[in-house]
Amino acid sequence: MKKGILYKSLVAGVVVAFMSGCTDLVNDEMDSVVGQVGAEGFVKVNVPEALASAYKDLSTYSDQAGIYALGEHVTAEMIPPTRGVDWGDNGVWRTLDQHTWDASHSYILSAWNALNQRAYRANEIIASDPNARQKAEAQFLRAYNMFWVMDYWGVVPFREVTQGPDDLPKVFTRSEAFDFIVKDLEEALPNLPKTGPSVTNGVASKAAANFLLAKLYLNKGVYKSAKAEGPYTFDKADMDKAVAYVDAITADGYSLEKDYFTAFSSAAKTEPIFVVLEGTAQNRWFMTLHYDQNPSGWNGFATLADFYDTFESKDSRIGKPAKKDGSQYSGIGLGFLIGQQYNDKGEAINDTRTRKPLQFTRDVPLAGAATDKGIRVIKYHPANSGKYILMRYAEAYLMKAEALLRGGNAGAALTQINTLRASRGASALGALNEESLFAEIGRELYWEGFKRTTEIRFGKFTTGEGVTVKEAYTVLYPIPSSALVSNPNLVQNPGY
Repeated sequence: MKKGILYKSLVAGVVVAFMSGCTDLVNDEMDSVVGQVGAEGFVKVNVPEALASAYKDLSTYSDQAGIYALGEHVTAEMIPPTRGVDWGDNGVWRTLDQHTWDASHSYILSAWNALNQRAYRANEIIASDPNARQKAEAQFLRAYNMFWVMDYWGVVPFREVTQGPDDLPKVFTRSEAFDFIVKDLEEALPNLPKTGPSVTNGVASKAAANFLLAKLYLNKGVYKSAKAEGPYTFDKADMDKAVAYVDAITADGYSLEKDYFTAFSSAAKTEPIFVVLEGTAQNRWFMTLHYDQNPSGWNGFATLADFYDTFESKDSRIGKPAKKDGSQYSGIGLGFLIGQQYNDKGEAINDTRTRKPLQFTRDVPLAGAATDKGIRVIKYHPANSGKYILMRYAEAYLMKAEALLRGGNAGAALTQINTLRASRGASALGALNEESLFAEIGRELYWEGFKRTTEIRFGKFTTGEGVTVKEAYTVLYPIPSSALVSNPNLVQNPGY
């Protein structure tokens, strides 16, 4: 046996620590993985163990940096204010908000590494004589990780397990990657289990594959565009496919939760399609709560008043007040936290640094923010949080509405949206167009990690509040500099 670096030229660089004044709850990985390569070539992995590890690896999606940051911090519904010395981190957060990143950005590198590593590990499982279901699960996991590489960078490096450590991975174009991912999912579907909604849906299923296929076809006009920045054309045939895939999910027993925030709790019954079983969703409340609240947070991210103002006051998605009944974490409300904050006993909290009442404000600057600035957001409540959700039915439901609208059936799309709004306590819309649909998607799916993809599809990515670089090329991230050095088959995206 000799050792070879199996990920050489696929991923490169070191994932840097990103927090000052807070705790990273997801383990970072080094840039490459040392595996065993025998004289005969690839050495097969233990399939059950490798699959279990691959599912655990999904925890990277619940981190507040890396993959999540690239999908959310660059949009108009989240801001990462620097508060004194907190959250400065050499500008990594500010550059995401302002769209001033470059090919050396640490989170662009860490996301690139994590996603490509996970795709390769799925290759290893597929090449190790799995049974039909195991192969289908690995194909789904490969497709899921490759999807995000395609979405973020527009190209996907691909290493065969038979390649030696000195062989360069080939590079799929965006169109080629789309076709490869669709093929993986279509082949996997018949051998994946049919699973209804559950808070423990942490394994690939028919519903999860149908969900990803629906998202692929909804975005096909973007992924198949001759230019990454568009213009985009959405063919009716693709929209019809998206509708059919969502209908297949519905047929498996999924539906909207009657109470919006139940979907993110351990009591969820009808929406969870695919979740991260490893760990918890705790990063989502730590990243936004103030350090004087219970639980003590990192006093980080906030939403913008312009986004908050898109909600009707009677829309249940805007939130619920804290119970303040003396039980653990009952001082924390749900949804948007604004104004005076309280402890579990209902007593007003004072900021221990400023000695002033802790009152979250509507206004929040990107730099030089006081500790109380910004409306905070809680969807996963620390008292009853469910597992971190990667796919939930409400997103599928909205994908169908959008596909209906883009496919020319505005009436059916309006009915779909008004049914959703009624379930959330919001008033009915009289008409539906792209603008009102975009706003509705934001109200339902805020802070769930993929707003960037939606903004690009609707042509809004370069126009958000706080965006400094409004150039069209920013719809794709730069390929990390270290990846370009290690794999000459990669070519930097235009503009960088």
